[in-house]
Amino acid sequence: MSTFLTQMLLAAETVVLGKRKQMELALCCLLARGHLLIEDVPGVGKTLFAHVLARVLGLKLQRIQFTSDLLPADIVGFSIPNQKDGRLEFHPGPIFSQVVLADEINRATPKAQSALLEAMEEHQVTTDGSTRNLPEPFFVIATQNPFTSTGTFRLPESQLDRFLMRITLGYPHASAERTLLTGEDRRHLLNQISSPFDPTTLKEIMIQVSAVTVTEPLLDYLQAVIAHTRQPGRYLTGLSPRAGMALLAAAKAHAFLAGRKGVVPEDVQAVLPAVADHRLVPLGHNTGNPQQPLATVVAIP
Repeated sequence: MSTFLTQMLLAAETVVLGKRKQMELALCCLLARGHLLIEDVPGVGKTLFAHVLARVLGLKLQRIQFTSDLLPADIVGFSIPNQKDGRLEFHPGPIFSQVVLADEINRATPKAQSALLEAMEEHQVTTDGSTRNLPEPFFVIATQNPFTSTGTFRLPESQLDRFLMRITLGYPHASAERTLLTGEDRRHLLNQISSPFDPTTLKEIMIQVSAVTVTEPLLDYLQAVIAHTRQPGRYLTGLSPRAGMALLAAAKAHAFLAGRKGVVPEDVQAVLPAVADHRLVPLGHNTGNPQQPLATVVAIP
């Protein structure tokens, strides 16, 4: 792992305690040019996690609080007539940021959520017949409460598939929670973080990640994983080709973080649950016949 990336993780750990694995997965997601969904109960630090990640990467973050009355124009922006000549002027919404925090995304209606689809897939938005490019890098971090929570809407499968990874944070371990109870406010510590990154450096690292070597045997293994999800009787639908490409991109990023020049099956296994679990619904779901996690049934050759 490069010195820059090591410094980033160490800086993040001064604020977000005991979440090294989740931070590494989030970094893999960004370096793979994907988007991240953080799903967990309220109060475990999802929003703080997103702010810390943006801060240590030196990227500008805009936060959108998703609520039931949110409109697509509140996300994308809107046009209003200029008072001098009457021409329409476009006022960009918060989507025009390097990091967009879609906080509690499943509290908004599907219509508002749909405003993110083009942005996440094409890195552009279309308004008033004009297409406008978004900044690079462009990274969406969405937080989500469990769908059993009051006032939430299920994300449609098409939108879930736009997220390269889904992670959970979980409750802190005992020593981390003691530090939270007795230590300084984490939001104050956030303001003390300085980043060794700038967007240009980050884009150069992304180019290096895309150049990580993938061998034919590794592709055979990757295709075996994908084929496993498509076997009759396992899942409602298997992994799509887009999900397969996402899995490969995330595995490349994991190999890069581990200091390897080529992807190995262990890289695929490390990112597999975060990439696949939100895309797969076992046929035994809610029927008393739960499936084993995918990562445990696809053995490494």
